[in-house]
Amino acid sequence: MSKNHAFRFVLGLGLAAAALFAGGPAVLAADPGPLPTCTYDDVLTPLRAYADWQSTLLDTAFMVGPKYVPPHLVAVSEAGIAGKGRVRALVIKDLFLMKWAAFKAGNPLAVVSAYRSYDNQQLTFRSWVNVDGYRKALSTSARAGHSEHQLGTTIDFKSKGGPDPWTVNDWATTRAGKWMQANAWKFGFVMSYPKGAKDKTCYAYEPWHYRYFGRAVAAAIHDAGVTSRQWLWRRGFGIA
Repeated sequence: MSKNHAFRFVLGLGLAAAALFAGGPAVLAADPGPLPTCTYDDVLTPLRAYADWQSTLLDTAFMVGPKYVPPHLVAVSEAGIAGKGRVRALVIKDLFLMKWAAFKAGNPLAVVSAYRSYDNQQLTFRSWVNVDGYRKALSTSARAGHSEHQLGTTIDFKSKGGPDPWTVNDWATTRAGKWMQANAWKFGFVMSYPKGAKDKTCYAYEPWHYRYFGRAVAAAIHDAGVTSRQWLWRRGFGIA
């Protein structure tokens, strides 16, 4: 993340927000520039208020701080889905509806991981470093503060009764994984790290990792045919 990229993007955010406040059109007032190449830095992401959950960009450069703990976290079991973990309460309704639709289609889902605190993410990253070494871990696990799991809107899924999805050759080729790839966006969930897009997402392919954006934004991302990182960058973190 170059300082020039960051400055231009924050300027664009400020001008767009001013237009919105004045009742103007919800468009970027300044072009944030091309999608930055994936670099490793610790830059506080501009839109990091709890209410910015649809607009917060986290990648290998942008982060939230260690004190970021989203409000209204509830157990995923409130959506009637197998597994443990917590998400923001606003995710539960669509999680329940998606879980039920997958079940009716014969592809029951379960949760492997949901919200992770800054400290928990430190431990998660360290465990992958111990398994794969630091260099590989950087592409397969987020450093603390950079993980979408800290937002409280991101879930790692698996097939109900099946193994951890990262132990499967390609979870997207399983029945549940295929169903998710085709249908998750209809319920507000977007795969953050699709196949063949590491140069755009900064992380290796993770067909089990889905971030909740709400149905309208997820449909817009799906229809645009871009990754969520591209969408957030070009759309001013969701302002446009």
